[in-house]
Amino acid sequence: MDNASKKFINALLTNDIEALKRTPKADLHNHFYLGGNRDYIYKKTSMNIPLLAHQLNSMDEMHNWVNKHIGSIFEGKLGRALALEATFAQAVHDGITILDIGEDVWANGYFYNNNVEELIETFNSIHENIAPDIDLRLQIGLSRHCKINDIEKWIEPFWDYECFYSIDLYGDELAQPIEKFKGIYRKAKEKGLILKAHSGEWGDADSVKRAVSELELNEVQHGIAASQSSKIMNWLYDHKIQLNICPTSNVMLGRAESIKNHPIRKLFDSGIKVTINSDDVLVFNSSVSGEYLKLFNEGVFNAEELDTIRKNGLTSSI
Repeated sequence: MDNASKKFINALLTNDIEALKRTPKADLHNHFYLGGNRDYIYKKTSMNIPLLAHQLNSMDEMHNWVNKHIGSIFEGKLGRALALEATFAQAVHDGITILDIGEDVWANGYFYNNNVEELIETFNSIHENIAPDIDLRLQIGLSRHCKINDIEKWIEPFWDYECFYSIDLYGDELAQPIEKFKGIYRKAKEKGLILKAHSGEWGDADSVKRAVSELELNEVQHGIAASQSSKIMNWLYDHKIQLNICPTSNVMLGRAESIKNHPIRKLFDSGIKVTINSDDVLVFNSSVSGEYLKLFNEGVFNAEELDTIRKNGLTSSI
């Protein structure tokens, strides 16, 4: 057992969140706009973002909460940069050593003058200034509610740059059929990107298999609905599909009953490679370290199993 594993396991056994933060971890499911550190934002703006005090019942409820409590802080180009700064600050605070984040293709026109080089430079400069030791894996983001013709137009200039590591499709799973994105994902595969998409958060087990099949995914963001079907869990295992799971997010959005009864245990026991991630720290107030500690304290996993999951993230897609 290596030294990092020893420290991680001991931190869980002693309930030491600060020691957990000092252990290397990956965050592979992080929406940077909502992934920031509250203290950093307060120091920059003197604005306190309240803690979410109740469960949300839909994405619309979440968006309403975000608009009410966060939206004004991140307005405009400077606000967008602040959100990114705060996410890197949160990653440093939490001991994240691999961070997979990126910008939505629609945002290129709103915040970066339709200039992908400006977008890339913004991410790289903030990365260098705040978190130079973190392995930044730059992502191309797609919002599923946007019209496919617009997305195809907006993404075109991104194909010219080799610095992007992954692509992710997110938003309302029911907004439009997954098949509409096949052309984009074929091109992304040709470019050597890691192929991700949100599925099985609001959909069912079949939707997870369909997303993987149609888009030829390497990883699924959430994917927890696959736990409803032994057949589909076995299929995901056979196809070596990784699920990047965010337990507190799932509970606070009513997609899982509780941390104790979260389907991540069932997915793990089926042999599927899972990772633990933050999703939206500013909404759900749970760091990656906090997620590990919750799962341990609720008896979902033992310390050695959680260390295996931690190392899954650090060796993801390599």
